[in-house]
Amino acid sequence: MLYNKKNPHGGDIYGQNIILDFSANTNPLGTPEGVKRAIRDSLETLDRYPDPFCRRLGEALAGHEGVPVDYLICGNGAAEVIYAYCAAVGGPGGLVAAETAPTFAEYSLALENAGCRIIRYPLKAENSFDLDSGFFDFLKAEKPDIIFLCSPNNPTGRLIEEGLLLEIIKYCGENKIRLFLDECFLDLSDGGRDVKDLLRDNPHLFILKAFTKSYGMAGVRLGYGMTSDKELLEKMAKAVQPWNVSSIAQAAGIAALKETEFLEDARSLISCERAWMKAQLEGLGYYTTDSKTNYLLFKAEENLAEKLLGKGIAIRKCDNYHGLCSGWFRTAVRTHKENEQLINAIKEIKA
Repeated sequence: MLYNKKNPHGGDIYGQNIILDFSANTNPLGTPEGVKRAIRDSLETLDRYPDPFCRRLGEALAGHEGVPVDYLICGNGAAEVIYAYCAAVGGPGGLVAAETAPTFAEYSLALENAGCRIIRYPLKAENSFDLDSGFFDFLKAEKPDIIFLCSPNNPTGRLIEEGLLLEIIKYCGENKIRLFLDECFLDLSDGGRDVKDLLRDNPHLFILKAFTKSYGMAGVRLGYGMTSDKELLEKMAKAVQPWNVSSIAQAAGIAALKETEFLEDARSLISCERAWMKAQLEGLGYYTTDSKTNYLLFKAEENLAEKLLGKGIAIRKCDNYHGLCSGWFRTAVRTHKENEQLINAIKEIKA
């Protein structure tokens, strides 16, 4: 648990009276019934330790992703996989890790915890916060040991252009740079290149995915990573305790992988509602990113989040992201009824 520190993420609805939570980017359709049923059924095994090798879950994931089972590692949420990765590659040598600014805050926290020095490539609002070819000049000048990238990026919702992503993977291989690629929101996105087919020939590549967002399983905690670097996976496994994935999480994950129609319905809803919300926010005079996934980054009055809290609505303040300042906010894309409530609340505040 957190102790004497601020929570850098959204989703903390427990310390105040939150009626609508737009601060966490989970599937707007919630959790599939098949997953809930699997969780209920798994309660009969609570007296037993969970499988420390996640055998059945690993086989299901291997079939789902089309990769060998020995390319996979599972964790107690994507966050644990991030920390295990950083612990495995970090150490007293003081490795240099590159990331974009802004991007998911947990990378830098885990990297600092592992003794790595962090350098950041700034993304610009005038360029839609897109990663561009100038990144290569940055890499050549800074010579990092590890690169952390997120596609679609959190909090901007922007995908890395396919050609550029493939060039980066190639560049990292040629220059012996590890590449950590976070695809946690890819399943809820419009398009985007999944590069798991490149894992075999690129052992420097590590892909992060999670059940949290796609299947509404934030409270269950289940994430996983994929790489053909088996030595790295062995080091990561040593960085966590052996029963880190509960029997409930394993059962839920196996059930979730069968929910293909659920994901299709969610993507359809998100695409439609995101366009509506973007138009509404821009109509209110707010700069809003052209996100490709289930959240939007926008610029508004600095006190908007506090005023919305007064109405029982939470959005994500983004001033703790490197590269962003007060007045930047991220909102999840939820059902139309919920989205209307958020927009109407903002209109009342501005009136």
